[in-house]
Amino acid sequence: MSHKTYLTVSGMIFSVIALLHLARLLAGWPARIGVWDVPTWASWVTLILAASLAFSAFRLKGRR
Repeated sequence: MSHKTYLTVSGMIFSVIALLHLARLLAGWPARIGVWDVPTWASWVTLILAASLAFSAFRLKGRR
């Protein structure tokens, strides 16, 4: 796999993760891991982290 392909795939995966967390926040969907109810602040943190990683991947891809 080339470097450009890797960055594209990584950017797309992190974009999908960010969009799913955004959808959870906007729709108010509950999230549960085992018996633990995941608070919405965790989705905010994950949204910011995933969006940052997606942005970085696409930015690095554009530099090459």
